Amino acid sequence: MGIEIDVVVGHAVDDEMERVLGLAEVVGEPVTVTIMWEGREVAERVVLVPAAILALWEHWAPTAYPTGGVEEEGRALTEEAELAHPAEFGAFTLFRRRAGARTAVARAGVVVAELLDPDEAHWLRDQARNVRQAFMDRKQKAAFEEFLARQASVDDQ
Repeated sequence: MGIEIDVVVGHAVDDEMERVLGLAEVVGEPVTVTIMWEGREVAERVVLVPAAILALWEHWAPTAYPTGGVEEEGRALTEEAELAHPAEFGAFTLFRRRAGARTAVARAGVVVAELLDPDEAHWLRDQARNVRQAFMDRKQKAAFEEFLARQASVDDQ
C-alpha cells in the first residue's frame, strides 16, 4: 500500500474513532488500525480503505478474495451477530456486513471507506496491481516496476 499509516485505538470511543475514521478519508490512502473493543481481550487489526481506493482495487482484481475454512466462517458468523447493529462514532456510522468480514464506514449516508482484514487488503492491492500491469506496454511496465522497487526500498528504511 502507498503510505503505510498504523494507528492504535486504545478504546473505541466516539472522539478517538471519529478521528481515526476521518484520517483515512483525509489521507486518501489505506490506514492500518488496531482497535481494542470494549469487553474484548484481543485487539482487532483492520485496514481502513477509502471507498475510491477499494473500488479501484476491486475493478482490477480478477477474482474475489479466497475465504478461509468452514471453522473460520462459523466463528465469523458468531462475531458478526454480536456486532450486527450499526455503531455510531460522531459523524461516522459503522455497518458490519453479515457475510464476510468487512465493515462499511458511512458519513451522511455515503460509504466513505471499508474496514478490511489486513490479509484481504494486501491481497486485493497486489491482485489489482498485477492485473493492471498486464495492460501496460513493455516500456511502461518496466518504468512501473522500477518505481515499485524504489517504493519498496523507501518503505524498508
